[in-house]
Amino acid sequence: MRIKLIYPNVSLAHSNHSKPSRRFYRVPPLNLLILAGLTPPNIDIEIIDERYQSINFDEPVDLVGITALTSLAPRAYQIADELMKRKVKVVIGGVHPSFLPDEAIQHADAVVIGEAEIVWRQLLEDYASGSLKRFYHSEPPSLDKVPFPRWELIPNRNRYVNLIQCMRGCPNNCDFCSVPKFSGRKIRTRPIQQVIEEIKNLPKGFIAFIDDNIFGRPSYAKELFHALIPLKIKWAGEASLNFIKGFPELLKLAAKSGCRVFLIGMESISQKALDGVNKGFNRVKEFGKVVRMLHNLGISVVPSFIFGFDEDDPGVFERTLKFLNEIKVDAASFSILTPLPGTPLYYRLKSAGRIFEQDWSKFDGAHATFKPLKMSPSELEKGVDWIYRKFYSVPNTLKRIVRRWRKNPFIIPINLSFFISEKRGLIIDKLNPIYR
Repeated sequence: MRIKLIYPNVSLAHSNHSKPSRRFYRVPPLNLLILAGLTPPNIDIEIIDERYQSINFDEPVDLVGITALTSLAPRAYQIADELMKRKVKVVIGGVHPSFLPDEAIQHADAVVIGEAEIVWRQLLEDYASGSLKRFYHSEPPSLDKVPFPRWELIPNRNRYVNLIQCMRGCPNNCDFCSVPKFSGRKIRTRPIQQVIEEIKNLPKGFIAFIDDNIFGRPSYAKELFHALIPLKIKWAGEASLNFIKGFPELLKLAAKSGCRVFLIGMESISQKALDGVNKGFNRVKEFGKVVRMLHNLGISVVPSFIFGFDEDDPGVFERTLKFLNEIKVDAASFSILTPLPGTPLYYRLKSAGRIFEQDWSKFDGAHATFKPLKMSPSELEKGVDWIYRKFYSVPNTLKRIVRRWRKNPFIIPINLSFFISEKRGLIIDKLNPIYR
């Protein structure tokens, strides 16, 4: 049996002339690498990251699996339709098909709903016996038997960032986030020794932990950080503000274990806006204090901010820029509030008739897809463009680098990455470090 696993290129959804990106630092489709690890060794398997490779639709293949975030769904469906014309069996999975399986099945022979680990081998057996089902419902799996990703299956491995996943799920329940519905609010963890062995097998270099909240289970985080100390690695991770400020000793241990960058979802400088999307545990008045605390430990701070909340007016972009310069963050990502299927935000805006965009490829954090209350969709898009240009202008970028590079040189490539891709082009990679 011959299988291909495909990660779609969103830029090809509306044009067949887009060339594969030559970007050096790449974020891998980690879910496909893990699925490959679950595939029996007697099966010939290939992974195609369409952002950097072209698909040969006429090449003989028995089964194709395609993963899809919401913004990738149109391109995923195009790929699936082309393959099905050639009588190839197609399976689609990921976040978007999991929430809209009846839509996805119009373009595939089967849809995987939820995390795929539990059902993947059964699906392969069903295909081999000619009894492929239309829908495969998967419960959140235990992570103690998740295999190591098969990195050797992607070309130019040295160009991809080293990613590690220790846990899934998030105890928070923010209205705009699909993680609690897709992966659950209960934290599931991998055995720490397994994580350490995976790190030892990776090429030397910076490591990114892509867990939604690496502090989500403090006792586990403490054990993990102790285990990382002998490895002498440098790493980045994601953490919620409420956990960072609530566990100062754990934060010191993270720094000792090699943490040099934290990505933090601050989201807004309006407390009322945060309260309105079930993220009131973020206290705006504490943002500056947390940044200083992390800086004192040698950890750089890269917050994410979202625009388009009901409290946001056209002046929010200038106010946010001023605030970020005052608290001296080291970099930042900016995106437009996006009502992703499966989230409370989606259902609320849909019931109010405020979602006007029907093209899923626009649901990428770079386009306005609904009607904001206090500005127009055009003002919202132009505002995000403006703050990107201003924040990553040459003077501001150099100022941040000069301010911090001696204490943390990793701030240089982080800023340059955003500076080079400024505004729109690669925003999806920054918003989605793991592609489920």
